[in-house]
Amino acid sequence: MNSILAGRTLIIFFVCLVQLFGVSAGRGDVVDRIVAQVNEEIITLSELEQAAKSVEAQTDLKPGVKQDKAFQRQMLESLIDRKLALAEAKKRGITISERDLEEAIKDFRKRNNLMDDAAFTNALTKSGLTLKEIKQQVSEQMMQERMFQLAVSIKATVTEAEIRRVYDSSIKEGGQQVRLRVINAPFPPGATPAQKEELRKKMDLILKEVQEGRSFAATAKKYGVDEVDLGFISQGDVNPQLAEYLKRLRPGEVAPVQTPGGFQLVQVVDRRSGASRSYEEAAPEIRRMLMQQDMEKRFGDWVKTLREKAFIKIML
Repeated sequence: MNSILAGRTLIIFFVCLVQLFGVSAGRGDVVDRIVAQVNEEIITLSELEQAAKSVEAQTDLKPGVKQDKAFQRQMLESLIDRKLALAEAKKRGITISERDLEEAIKDFRKRNNLMDDAAFTNALTKSGLTLKEIKQQVSEQMMQERMFQLAVSIKATVTEAEIRRVYDSSIKEGGQQVRLRVINAPFPPGATPAQKEELRKKMDLILKEVQEGRSFAATAKKYGVDEVDLGFISQGDVNPQLAEYLKRLRPGEVAPVQTPGGFQLVQVVDRRSGASRSYEEAAPEIRRMLMQQDMEKRFGDWVKTLREKAFIKIML
């Protein structure tokens, strides 16, 4: 069975620059060290912490989740994927023109209310970053996105029949919404069958405790795994196979899910009816959701081929 929501890997992959100034990792406050090596590149602890703060600031993660070991490892794996994608972009000769870079910087300043030169300079000073470093980070982000488009997006396809199937099963009858909590337990890179079996047994213990009445959050904390409350989401945003499974669960019940990357426990917290929408209204959103699911799968397959050829050493 597939992952509960499409796009979480992609969100983490592209999230790094949106709040760059607000989450800068205070160079003077951290005793830096190397946490991973990717071929000739390194990833530092401060780089990892900055990415974690950025994701926490822009998603529904609770404060302090970024300190969770499972979440830190997930972020580190995403940073490794970014390094590999950037290296591949350089290898293929993907470059960013000065004009495109200036437009991106202008848009970045506009979104951060920094159009005034004095305010922009002050923000740079507070963040401990130079204009050259900002330009380099924005340029690298744009290269990664173009590499992603080249390798993945143009191959993604969605048929009208697939859109109609999701609409008929999840949206047509009243636009149901479901509130979910999720415990994530990803496989470590290059996990052996024994490691996967050990993780499965751990998730079985967690599932048993939750079914016996222990709270989802407390159990996740006890076993050191990542727990996220997704809030109310449209049932159409859930993977169609999983949506059918969840329909059979009452509030409070938990579904174990195995994904290509690990295990999940999904708890149905509550349900409510949303506004009913016509097919014409819902189709564009469904198409985007299905495209994102397809891209995530293709992205995972593509990155896997890069990892197989790379030297990766994790020191976290």
